[in-house]
Amino acid sequence: MARSIWSGAISFGLVNVPVKLYTATTPKTVRFNQLHDADGGRLKQKRVCSIDGEEVPYEHIVRGYEVAPDRYVIVTQEELDALDPRATKTIDIEEFVDLTEIDPVYYDHAYHVAPATGGAKAYRLLMSAMEDAGKVAIGRFVLRSRQQLVALRSAGGVLMLSTMLFGDEVNSPDRLDELEALADVEASEREVTMARQLIESLAAPFEPQRFHDEYRERVMELIERKAAGEEVAIQPAAEAPAEVPDLMAALEASLAAVRSDGSPPPKKPARSRARGDGGAGRPRAPPRSPSRSRG
Repeated sequence: MARSIWSGAISFGLVNVPVKLYTATTPKTVRFNQLHDADGGRLKQKRVCSIDGEEVPYEHIVRGYEVAPDRYVIVTQEELDALDPRATKTIDIEEFVDLTEIDPVYYDHAYHVAPATGGAKAYRLLMSAMEDAGKVAIGRFVLRSRQQLVALRSAGGVLMLSTMLFGDEVNSPDRLDELEALADVEASEREVTMARQLIESLAAPFEPQRFHDEYRERVMELIERKAAGEEVAIQPAAEAPAEVPDLMAALEASLAAVRSDGSPPPKKPARSRARGDGGAGRPRAPPRSPSRSRG
């Protein structure tokens, strides 16, 4: 049975919707333990005081914010909760926006929202109204001592909540010096046409179940083979692909490969030599912020 990570209510005008929050994703990765190379013993991490060198039990650990070198202000959980008791128990909806107004760069973590005891009717009302209006709710709440900007939407018969980054947490591409090179290159009309044809030939409905972590699968296969006592030969590292000598020729070859057997073309480097008649294309526009300030 799934375990909720937060319970409270969605505040929708004067309507409160009792809800529970559940994680919607389970990132999968291969986790390694640190071992002593001499005897294979697992290493343990200890919380040690920097002053007396003694290990500190969990019940004697407090939260501190460094205001100057080696000077800390101690803050308790009770003090944080007292700053805004309502914020720790409610998701306050502030406005409704179109989903297309939110650039994906602002999304962080995803959660399922389920109705708590007595909240089923209000939950259904909010979900149905959002579906009819075609809107996404933008609000805030506090999760794990941090105020979160969130997007709440209806998806497949359930409310989904995505935590979001605030505007000042998204870096502008203006800081990238490499983008200055784009001012000296221009894609020809023929190159753009070929690139568009290649994109159209590879267009398909998004089916996430078709994609899987091939590298993680190879790592697990390696571990299983070694666990079975098999001696594994290390393959030499592949050489970096050479730079594309001719952008147009690469586009034509890629398009021909797709048309011939329907499979993706061989991977090519994403950059090309800067030439006056062909390059990587026009500069990409910076991420579009939500329609209003979220700060």
